[in-house]
Amino acid sequence: MSTTQTLILGAIAGFTIYLGLPLGRVGGTSVALRAALTAFATGILLFLFWDVLSHGVEPVESAVSDHRWGRVAELAPLLAGGFVLGMMSLVYYDRWMTNKRATPLVGPGAAAVDEFERRGWIESLTPGRRLALLIAVGIGLHNFGEGLAIGQAAAANEVSLALVLIIGFALHNATEGFGIVGPTAGEVERPSWGFLGLMGLIGGGPTFVGTVIGQAWVSTALEVVFFAVAAGSILYVVAQLLEVCRRYNRPVVVAWMLLVGLGLGLATDFVLVAAGA
Repeated sequence: MSTTQTLILGAIAGFTIYLGLPLGRVGGTSVALRAALTAFATGILLFLFWDVLSHGVEPVESAVSDHRWGRVAELAPLLAGGFVLGMMSLVYYDRWMTNKRATPLVGPGAAAVDEFERRGWIESLTPGRRLALLIAVGIGLHNFGEGLAIGQAAAANEVSLALVLIIGFALHNATEGFGIVGPTAGEVERPSWGFLGLMGLIGGGPTFVGTVIGQAWVSTALEVVFFAVAAGSILYVVAQLLEVCRRYNRPVVVAWMLLVGLGLGLATDFVLVAAGA
């Protein structure tokens, strides 16, 4: 497989994420429908959290199993540090945004100063779109690690493995679009095509970037860091979405759709397992 072919297929694997994004344009004000879509997205992200974390832990477990304590001392801090960074950076970022958006009370007829200040693009996003952006970033970090795996398999001339990874990740990434747009289901105004396109680029583009880097440079430590950061950020987002699901007060719908989302994520993973990847 040539470098050009590998990169093209790596790009296809990443950008199948666009298949699920149009769901964000589906109208409907039913509370049950909004609860179902949000819970479905949460189920997919729960699977992704488990999948990403297991990929990050695997090299550390392997080193422990082989009693390579020097390697453990090298990788374990990267795993722990990446996980903390991924989660706590979003916690503090969300806290900073909340404080920044808070407007002090003013007298009758007066206007707050920040009403006249130009808000940044992120600040102007609705809560659902901001959460969708955070999900896209977390998924993008995850997909960068997947791209590294594709590029490294191709660099080692393991063509069959590279093809299996590309096909499996393409199916896998197709479900991730649902996870990104889930938080927008409860909003009256549907996200624009431009916003959905940007979310797909943020979430799927890193697969291609990872493929490029993976072909030229093999680094287990780099994989561990990116998978750990992705796992931490996804865990934070899952916690936020579970709170949103609770507010819908539709426990039966939420429970079933959580299972459906989790099951769909597992099904795409089984494709890779069945192929021996």
